[in-house]
Amino acid sequence: MLTRLETRIVEKPWGRCDIPPAFGNLGDRRVGEIWFEDPAGDAAPLMVKFLFTSERLSIQVHPDDDAAQSTGFRRGKDECWLVLDATAEAALGVGLTGESSVAALRDAALDGSIEAMIDWRTPRAGDFIYNPAGTIHAIGPGLIVVEVQQNVDLTYRLYDYGRDRQLHLDAGLAVAKARPHHDKRDTHVADTDNRILVEGPHFHLRHLAGAGARALLPQAPGRYTLVPLSPGCMVGEDEITLGECVLIDQLDALSLDSDARALLCWPE
Repeated sequence: MLTRLETRIVEKPWGRCDIPPAFGNLGDRRVGEIWFEDPAGDAAPLMVKFLFTSERLSIQVHPDDDAAQSTGFRRGKDECWLVLDATAEAALGVGLTGESSVAALRDAALDGSIEAMIDWRTPRAGDFIYNPAGTIHAIGPGLIVVEVQQNVDLTYRLYDYGRDRQLHLDAGLAVAKARPHHDKRDTHVADTDNRILVEGPHFHLRHLAGAGARALLPQAPGRYTLVPLSPGCMVGEDEITLGECVLIDQLDALSLDSDARALLCWPE
């Protein structure tokens, strides 16, 4: 069975007006995110979204399962990003450049110097970054990113560049890892790569490309989310293309044209 997920357009002050036409005619709306809404709602284990940035997003952190559940949420948030496009000004902040104390981090968040403490990286199209709960991070300008995450709308903002939005210093600092972060899953993915990107602990993620993708497909029935990154992704007679996201319970009907690619994810 194939289920096409509904799209949700989220306008943001840091969004963009040059959204690729595959996502529909969005006019002059300043779109920051496009979410794909699972019919299971909050019970769905995963969320997929695209992000489009023209400015830096807030410096933030997410709680893990234990911390989130202690405050009444179903789960915490591990997330990962695949960079689809990056301009010359693009930046991704992941972790800190050095060790810090919680007290020093609080002072830096209040006076703005936390911005200089972030490990700002220069991304390029194809970069893959895994961002576990507790990692202080920020998405910078000039990016189109596809994000796969545990499905929870729970973010603790530590600093927001003077924007008039609530900060969550106490909750954020309680779960933040005030140190550098480098994850062994971080890598660079070519358009033609068939790669296992994530194998737990919360979800699985594969980058599929061309006819060789079949070797990476699980054989058992499940709850699989397919995120096309190009035209040419087929489920039986149905083409699924960039700008769409679908749920599939069997993968035997999935095929990719020779120059097609997609992400496939499913919960642990």
